[in-house]
Amino acid sequence: MDFAGVDFSVLLVFFAALACAGLLAGLVAGLFGVGGGIVIVPVLFYVFTAFEIPEDVKMHVAVGTSLATIIVTSIRSLRSHLKSGVVDVPLLKSWILPVVAGVVAGTAVADMIDGTALTLIFGSIALVVAANMAFGKSTWRLADDMPGRPGRDAIGAVMGFLSTLMGIGGGTFGNTVMTLYGRTIHQAVATSAGLGLIIAVPATLGFIFSGWGEAGIPPGSIGYVNLIAFACIVPATILMAPVGARLAHSLPQKTLKRGFAAFLALVAIRMLYGVLAG
Repeated sequence: MDFAGVDFSVLLVFFAALACAGLLAGLVAGLFGVGGGIVIVPVLFYVFTAFEIPEDVKMHVAVGTSLATIIVTSIRSLRSHLKSGVVDVPLLKSWILPVVAGVVAGTAVADMIDGTALTLIFGSIALVVAANMAFGKSTWRLADDMPGRPGRDAIGAVMGFLSTLMGIGGGTFGNTVMTLYGRTIHQAVATSAGLGLIIAVPATLGFIFSGWGEAGIPPGSIGYVNLIAFACIVPATILMAPVGARLAHSLPQKTLKRGFAAFLALVAIRMLYGVLAG
């Protein structure tokens, strides 16, 4: 896509679609305590598809751009949660090295595989996330506390690896893991904000580096990070996250979660079908 040859009205649609992605991502993040990346990646994927971004790079740009937006939203969220005193700081510190190791591995794998494989990975894991949101119970426990250092490190590395491949922050996996190991949902959500920052910073740098000079990336991109999408999405996400948080206290969570799970499952199935059928 070359902006110089695109009609102005088409560009307005492009910017509006990106802003809508940010609004929806912020709402979802506030409602469910999950990273907005789980929404941003598929929306960017379809926006880039509509604007004929090459198949080889569009999923990489969607993932890289999503990770970049998470840096800003995680900083804002973490500062707020630190003031409330519910962040598990010792756990977060213990996860820094293993999570970053997982991020480095995830970035390397993303650089080696093509866009089709990256889409298959996102769609498959998104289906699992949707199933957990729809049918998971807050009472499920694996243990009353996190495992010892080797097990905790392994969990951190896996979360960093999968989150990088999917372009998401810490909430999607972190909330589930921490509540399974005895943390309250409020502490899990707060700590996941910091986890998102640990994931997003090195992952974004990795996607910038690995995409540098690639053919077919959209205008306004640095490597696999599109700055135009970033600029449209971040303000909208920041605007809507508090709205989602307020709604979370007034609407039935079970119904909301199942509704979003159905939406996520349909998006994931559509992405998988498009890849497998194409």
